[in-house]
Amino acid sequence: MLKQQRIDRLNRKILEEYSEQKIVLGHGNINSSIILIGEAPGSNEVKLQKPFVGQAGKNFDEFLEILEIDREEVYITNVVKYRPTKKSLKTQGVINRTPTKKEIELFKGYLLEEIDIIKPKIIVPLGNTPLKALFQKEHKISEVHGTLFNISINEIDYNVYPLYHPAAVIYRRELRKVYVDDLKKLKKII
Repeated sequence: MLKQQRIDRLNRKILEEYSEQKIVLGHGNINSSIILIGEAPGSNEVKLQKPFVGQAGKNFDEFLEILEIDREEVYITNVVKYRPTKKSLKTQGVINRTPTKKEIELFKGYLLEEIDIIKPKIIVPLGNTPLKALFQKEHKISEVHGTLFNISINEIDYNVYPLYHPAAVIYRRELRKVYVDDLKKLKKII
């Protein structure tokens, strides 16, 4: 129950601090041995108030299928808890954008606190933004995907296994084989 109280307290703090934003909080099993970290919610996530739904969610479901894990078994969160947007030059509509360094820094403390509460056996950052939030050193997902790292958060060591974001496969079909191979390696690790 202490974990749940800590998560509830953290979530209230985020909601209060960013009350002007539509916030998407972490979701899932707070006793999970695995935490998956995305970049930021998109429009579907904001609408449904849940991370990894919509088109990226379909790829994410396949991701879980390969690992033979149910969504209810994992804890899923994003670095930035609101949807970063910009105006599309092409359509003049609102589209997603990559979070800025400032946005990543604003939410980094919350992310580290989530990890400290969940205390997973393995942290899986999905893409460059979660890598930037976790590591002081600048890593690129294209260089470190599928590699097991170690990181210390609040004096506790965690295994970190970076992967491409499930949405990357939508935009870059050539990543599909690499993505599936990395997932198969992760399956052996967990």
